[in-house]
Formats: sequence, structure tokens, C-alpha cells
Amino acid sequence: MPEDREPQTPHAGVLEDYRRHLVSERDLSAHSVRAYLGDVRSMLAHAADLGVHDLADLDLRTLRSWLANQQTRGRSRTTLARRATAVRVFTAWLHRTGRLEADPGSALGSPKAHRTLPPALGHDDVRQLLDAAAEHALTDGAVGARDLAVLELLYATGIRVGELCALDVDDLDHGRRVVRVFGKGRKERTVPYGVPAERALVDWLAARGELAVSGSGPALFLGVRGGRVDQRAVRALVHARLAEVPGAPDLGPHGLRHTAATHLLEGGADLRSVQELLGHASLATTQIYTHVSAERLRSAYTQAHPRA
Repeated sequence: MPEDREPQTPHAGVLEDYRRHLVSERDLSAHSVRAYLGDVRSMLAHAADLGVHDLADLDLRTLRSWLANQQTRGRSRTTLARRATAVRVFTAWLHRTGRLEADPGSALGSPKAHRTLPPALGHDDVRQLLDAAAEHALTDGAVGARDLAVLELLYATGIRVGELCALDVDDLDHGRRVVRVFGKGRKERTVPYGVPAERALVDWLAARGELAVSGSGPALFLGVRGGRVDQRAVRALVHARLAEVPGAPDLGPHGLRHTAATHLLEGGADLRSVQELLGHASLATTQIYTHVSAERLRSAYTQAHPRA
């Protein structure tokens, strides 16, 4: 049975309404909308195979059968958790819009994903990374200045790569050294950054005109053709500069986000403040970084204490 087969035609109108809901009301990215719709289509196809063709007949047994089928296909715990969430959001929307008398998804459980410690750079690794970027800034003109500002801001703020690429020039407040960020769900937050990032940003803005074209608009960071910088270009930059740091793990922009959070907590920042800075909806998401710091402490203890 093809896993992501399109559901029968009668559901097409409902799925289009649901797609508009995800875009306009939940403000999900195009990638997230495709993932949510793909999971729902998979569930509806499985329901049809069980003889459930009417949305009003969806029940908990059908949803559990679909999730169990996903598990037999070897899907990871993380994937199963994500797909269960997608279906819960869908059935809740069906119930809220009067298409389902009750919400069966509210009782749908999912396996808890294994929480692994996110990789993070050491303080020396970060210093060497930014030093390498500063050297490139001396020889690579406007692109080098932009790259240094990108790396400094990613580490200084811990913002997501998508949030960084979406920044406009006016989102910077140089006087207070803060940046206005629009996170998931277009939730706005203000994130501070330090003096090194401010210097790099000022240098980049002085050179920005060398890359700007008539269609550049207000984008803070520009690509080589003058448009808003692409996330892929930022990822390639982080990988390239980290490759110049001996012994450093090969991380992307999200690794710098992990690193910023870890270093903040190691430096004494409280968990709530870090949650606010990172834009996490739940404190539980931020708490993973406390495990990182605890694991490093345990490792240092094991290596240094004579009776460890």
C-alpha cells in the first residue's frame, strides 16, 4: 500500500480548507504545511483501506491502527511523534469546524522521542571559528564582511537560520544592541547581542551597498546576486568555516544555536531567560540544554576526580 497515496476526491475540498488554515491561521512554513498534509493524506489512505471513507466516521481505533502501521514500517520514534501530532492537529480542526462530533485525536498517544544531547562547540572552537571568519572578512570584501556578521549574530543570539535570513535592516536597534526576531507562528521577540556582533554588523552595513541591487529591498543579509540570503548559503558558510577549525565537530547553524544556549547556561543564565531568548514555546524544550551542561560536568568530573 503506497504510504502517502492521495485520499479519495471527496476529501480534496476539506484538505484545501485545512491547508489554508495551516497557512493563514497557524502561519506554518511551506515545508511544515507539506509535511502536515502528507501525514494526513497517509492517515486518510489507511482509513480508506479499513473502509472508513467519511471523515465523520474517523475514530480513535482507526488513528491507532494507522500509527501502528507506521511503526511496522520502521519509522523512528521521532517520526511517529511528529506524524501523531499532525493528525491530532487535523482532527482538532475537524472538530472545531463542525466536521467531527468529537475529537478522536485528543486521545491519540505517541511514543516519546529519544532525547539526545545536541552537539555544541567549545569556547575555543567558537573563538577559532570567528577568528577564521574575521580573516576572511579582510580579504573577501563585502561577502567576507557579511559572513562574519552572520556568524557573530548566530552565536550571539542563538536565533534560527530561518529567523536570521528573514531579518530586515530595520530589525536592528544599534543603540540598545537588540534585534527584533519573528519566530515560529510569527511570534515576535527581542534578542540582545554583544559588542563583537555590533562591530561586525556595522562593518557589513557599510559594505552592503556593494551587493545591493534595485530589488534587494530591506533584507539585512544579501546573497551574491543581491537578493535576500538563502538558508542553504548560510548552512554552507557555517560548514565551510568550521572545517577550518581543527577538531571541531561539523555543525550547521542549528549547532551554533545549541552552542549559544549551552554557553549561556554554563555562564549562569537562568532557564527562563534562555527560553525567552531562543523563542521556545515550552520550557521543556529548553531543559535539554541543562542536560548538556550536566553531561559536560560529569565528563570533567570523571576525568579529574581521583575517585571518580
